[in-house]
Formats: sequence, C-alpha cells, structure tokens
Amino acid sequence: FREGVPAHDHLGDILASLDAEHFQRCFVAWVASLTGAPEGVVAIDGKTVRRSKGSRNAEEPIHMVSAFAARQRLVLGQVKVADKANEILAIPRLLDMLAIEGAIVTIDAMGCQRAIAQKVLDKKADYIFALKGNQGTLRDDVELFAAEQKARNFKDTTVSRARTVDGDHGRIETRDITVIHDIDWLQKTHQWPGLNSVVMIQSTREAGGKIERETRFYITSLVLIASLIGPLIRDHWAVENSLHWVLDMVFRDDECRLRTDHAPANFTTIKHMALNLIR
Repeated sequence: FREGVPAHDHLGDILASLDAEHFQRCFVAWVASLTGAPEGVVAIDGKTVRRSKGSRNAEEPIHMVSAFAARQRLVLGQVKVADKANEILAIPRLLDMLAIEGAIVTIDAMGCQRAIAQKVLDKKADYIFALKGNQGTLRDDVELFAAEQKARNFKDTTVSRARTVDGDHGRIETRDITVIHDIDWLQKTHQWPGLNSVVMIQSTREAGGKIERETRFYITSLVLIASLIGPLIRDHWAVENSLHWVLDMVFRDDECRLRTDHAPANFTTIKHMALNLIR
C-alpha cells in the first residue's frame, strides 16, 4: 500500500488468485511464532460461508474447518473443504499444519474416526471425540454398557463421577459426568487407537417450566477423573461462542459475497488474522 490503496477490483483479483493453502500455512506459522504451542483444549469445527455460493453457478458455498485454542481464544489454523461431509478429509490436513504437542484436541462426532485419533496421537496430543451413531456399533455398545452399569450403581467397573450446576437467564442446567475408566472390554471389540476412557454426560435443563434431558457420550485418550474432564468437554464450545458467533455477528461472515476462486477462503483467513490481532 506504499503507493496508496489499490482499486477494489485489483484487491479482488489478488484475493482470488492468491493460493489459499499457502496463505493458510503462512497464517499458521505466524500464529505459532507469536504464541508457541497451545495449552489446553484445541477445538476443531467447521463453518459454512453461506453467501460464497454464486446464484448462477452450481458451486456449493465453501466450508472452512478451523482449529481454535479455547484458553487463548485464538484461531490456530484453517483449511477449506468442498462441503461439510469432507471434514473427515480436511481435519488430518489441518492437524498436519499445527504444532499441538501436549494439547487436547476436541472434535464433534463428524471427526470421530480412527485415522484422526491416530493422527492426534502421532502429534503427541490427546483427544476427546463426541460419540454418535457414525461409528457402527461402538456407541450402541457404550450406551448398553453404561445403562447396565448405572442400574447396578457402577459396582462392576471403575468410574469417577462429578456434578455441575449452572444457572442464567432463567435456565438451570445440571450435568452429571461419569467417566468409565475400565474399558478393556471395549478395546477388545473395537481396537480404538489410544482409547483410555469413556465419558457419559447426562444433562437436565429447566427453563420456563419445561424440563429437557439429554445423554451424550465421548471417547478420550486421557486418564482423568470426572471433575477434570468435564470442563475440558465444555471448552469445546468456545469454537462456537468465541469464533463462529463472533464471525457472524461482528464480521457479518454470512453476508460476505466474495465468490471468485480463492477469494472466499483467503478473506476468511484475513478475518481470523484480524480477530487474533484484536485479542
């Protein structure tokens, strides 16, 4: 900008032609040079830039998968994928960029894959993955075992338990956290890389006279008691509250109409850069 600000179209041409993957690697190196290796939870999640889809072409809007350091509230890196279904392929690429030794990687059920678990372990980090129905019989086996043991008050297995109660805006939420430490039975059947514990969280929400109950399961390579692992699971939501919500409400991400070539991905990287600089 030494000779003044370039024209709007010229900036657009630069953003469109700049190799997005190289730019993302530069971003990762820049953040690492400032912060070093992240501590605590690194939450990985995807976000669709909704208006990056052109009205006259068949291309889908871009989907960016980001790694977010929950404690520092900084974006560590991002990669572009064609759609949400390709997060499984994008997450290993993103992990390859990052220095995460000693960190705890949290991912929702989409990323609950053996190959991704092994990649995290290879990077000398630990993982907590949400467990749903995309892993064959794994969730069914965990749910059945947890139900049987709960009926017997967990007398036949080694567990740790904790409870948290939160209240705001007229809502009260109680979370009962149970960590099952004895999982040799599960490993014999499923052979999951580095698996050390299964976590069950039973939530009860009371608001406006209504009560909602939900049970969620997680698998993890960590060996921690329930009172320590519960906050780590909650830290994952920082990627939604401190990144995706801010991009939408402050940066108006879903209103951005950049659509040409690499421009949508590069502009998302610039927004992440701005967000990190502010923080």
